[in-house]
Order: sequence, then C-alpha cells, then structure tokens
Amino acid sequence: MLITEKQSLIGQLKKDLLLWQGVGQKSTDTLPMGLGPLEEAFPNGIFPRGAIHEFVSFDRIGGAVSCGFIAGLLGKLMRNGGICIWISCFHTLFPTAVKSFGVEPENIIFVRMVREKDVLWAMEEALKCGGVAAVLAETHQLDFVQSRRLQLAVEKSGVTGFILQHNPKLLGATACAARWKISSMPSQLEDGLPGIGYPSWDVELLKVRNGNPGRWQMTWAAGDFEPVAKVRSVAEEWRKSYANQGMA
Repeated sequence: MLITEKQSLIGQLKKDLLLWQGVGQKSTDTLPMGLGPLEEAFPNGIFPRGAIHEFVSFDRIGGAVSCGFIAGLLGKLMRNGGICIWISCFHTLFPTAVKSFGVEPENIIFVRMVREKDVLWAMEEALKCGGVAAVLAETHQLDFVQSRRLQLAVEKSGVTGFILQHNPKLLGATACAARWKISSMPSQLEDGLPGIGYPSWDVELLKVRNGNPGRWQMTWAAGDFEPVAKVRSVAEEWRKSYANQGMA
C-alpha cells in the first residue's frame, strides 16, 4: 500500500472516530467561520457547530471583550437571517453595539431571568428549538452535569450554544467542545490612519475536545476576523507606499 493511501485511510478513520464521539459536523455546518489559523485548532479544521462553547472572564473588561468576540461568531452563524436567544440576569449589553459585528439587534431575543439558577434551565429549553441559530447564556458557574445536559440538547437540535462564565469560582471539567479566554489588546488602526481602530483580542483556547489548544491574536477588520499580524502588515505596506509617493 502506498504512503498516500495509508494517509488517506488514517484520515478517514480519524473522521469516523469523531463522528462516533458525536463531534462530527452536518454537511450544512461545514462552512468556515473565517477564523484563519485559529480554526485549524478544531477537529478537521472546522469550528464546531451544534456544540457548546464555554467562555471564561475574570473582570469587567474580560466580560466586555468576550461579548465582542462572541458577537463576531454570532454574526457568522446568523448571516442568513438566523435568530439568537441571549439569556442573562445582567443588563450590561448595549444591543446596538453588536451591529458592528454583523449582527442585527432585532434578530436577538433577550431573555432576562430574575434568578441566576434559572439561566441554564432556560438555555437548555432554548437549545431544543432547532429554529434558532445560537443560544448564549451568561452565568457565574457551570458544572459537568449541567454542561452535559446542554450538550445532549444541541446534539439533537444542531443549535450552537455559548456560555459566558463571569468570575467563576472554580473551573472544573465540563462537556463543552471548547473553553475560551478572551483578553483585550490595543486596537489596530486602519491603514495607519488616526482614530479608534479595529477591536482586537488575545484569544486563548484553553481546552479543545479532540483538538489543539493554543493562543492567537485576532482583530475584527472590515467586517471579518483577521490575524493581527496580517492587519499590521497591510498598514505597514500602506505607510511605505504613502512615504514613497511623498518622496516622488
């Protein structure tokens, strides 16, 4: 047997194993999320949809930048007019702000719970609705049993779930497909021009089921995710071109 045939067989076996473990993607869910090299960290190089993604933050800034990054992901999931259900006990999100990440605020159903212990129950019920694109819940704690119930729900409906844990007291094992930690970075200026610039994040995948944890620097430029290095390279080329024109 040729080496290429062996490699092909091994690759197919890996895909079969992922399917048997419930990690496989439906044919309609294999479109890339535009995360570039970050996306290669996931099984088969595809962002897991129909799974639960856990985000952790330890201060107000971490919570805010996590919401921004998640909004970018929601923009991809909702690009065909999909609906998102956002469940929380807090009142911290400015709905209009998510529009800059490609999300129409009127396509988000905000559910405000009085008691935090009801947030994950509401999320589980929302995840059972196959007609929504995503469900996001904000809470302070998530345990394995709760995460397993949520994962079972998305395996039936195919809905993608996001949990944002604010100041968790203990980070134990969960059944989530990935655990993310998003930190703020200085914004990247557009082509070297003055101003606020593009929002940027230091993205850590702390855990990835059947994948490879890692760390990346990402920015939201011109309505899409881009590696920070690429944006800096474009800005540097623009500055050099401008300088050369001035010398001509």
